[in-house]
Amino acid sequence: MNKKDLDTFFREHMVPPALYSIGQKEYNKICLEDTSDGWEVYFSDANAKVGVLHYDTEDAACHGMMDEIRKCMESFYGLTWNLSIA
Repeated sequence: MNKKDLDTFFREHMVPPALYSIGQKEYNKICLEDTSDGWEVYFSDANAKVGVLHYDTEDAACHGMMDEIRKCMESFYGLTWNLSIA
């Protein structure tokens, strides 16, 4: 899975764009970002990256972000998706 696939998946599963940012840091969102030594998934607040998860590959990072967004969707909205489809 790559960033484009992940964005398509989120759109198809009606994940509100206000929850996430793919490819860049945006405040008050869960972000996926390419770094010099791999990939990071984190929540961005006004001052820092919170709960940084580091991944070696884009595929692993995309699946990691998918899991974090799934948890948010389940917690906030009581909705989730079947993990076998990811």
